[in-house]
Amino acid sequence: MLPISEQHYYQLKKKQFMIEIGKTQILTVYNKTDFGFYLDAKTQNRKENILLPLNQADDSIDVGSEIKVFVYRDSEDRLIATRKKPLAELGQMAKMRVKEVTPIGAFLDWGLEKDLFMPFREQKYNVEVGMSYLVAVYLDKSKRLCATSNIYDYLSSDSPFHEGDHVTGTVYKVNPEIGIFVAVDNQYFGLIPKSESFSTYKEGMEISARVIRVREDGKLDLSSREIMSEQIDSDAKLLIQKLKANKGFLPLNDDSTPESIKERLSMSKKAFKRAVGNLLKNGIIQFYDNGIRLK
Repeated sequence: MLPISEQHYYQLKKKQFMIEIGKTQILTVYNKTDFGFYLDAKTQNRKENILLPLNQADDSIDVGSEIKVFVYRDSEDRLIATRKKPLAELGQMAKMRVKEVTPIGAFLDWGLEKDLFMPFREQKYNVEVGMSYLVAVYLDKSKRLCATSNIYDYLSSDSPFHEGDHVTGTVYKVNPEIGIFVAVDNQYFGLIPKSESFSTYKEGMEISARVIRVREDGKLDLSSREIMSEQIDSDAKLLIQKLKANKGFLPLNDDSTPESIKERLSMSKKAFKRAVGNLLKNGIIQFYDNGIRLK
């Protein structure tokens, strides 16, 4: 085996111990200054050591201490360490609140001193100040941590759920032609098909749903409606509420279009007819030429 030069040896060590931006890691305190502690980057170059600001330290830290820190870039684009834990690390997802929206992008609260920037090109829908959205953390070409709302490639199809399970998740895309895309548990692929969508959804909304199908690829088809026997009762109750709110009358019947029924009741025409049948059977409503009325 050929000997390696001292310079090559230190280059190899530098690659081996390179600081991981956007990751929590254990680093050793190299020296102390008036404004903080410098952590050993193990690159044989003191100028590359990472600052842990004094407000992030306590009396238990001294030269030689090993501490767990998260490394990112400060407002002056310098690598810096913090003992705080961000909502998400590099390659992870989390819901984050929008603090500011500018022409070039949005700034999100991810639990650290410096907000996380989401470039305008990474906003797949309009975001609003004060609202929270599910985003992923990535490194841009300048090695700066940023957020993206384009989370499709970060989701997994290896979920533990089965047909009939009740799940929660976050809406991350609304497509009127296909349905509502949901990140189940904020990590798994989920879809409420157009045929199962009877409410108004927006990106960032947290929803509850029922798994109606597990596809061969592991992705989940969802419904916001309960199983039929339970849904008939809830649909009938909703219909009664709507009738009472409209002085006991609704201009809906068997000839009404699916669109008009969905607009007024947020249910399909099939669900409407089942609910009406239930109420007729129990003598609660009557049919008229132009609609239905409470008895």
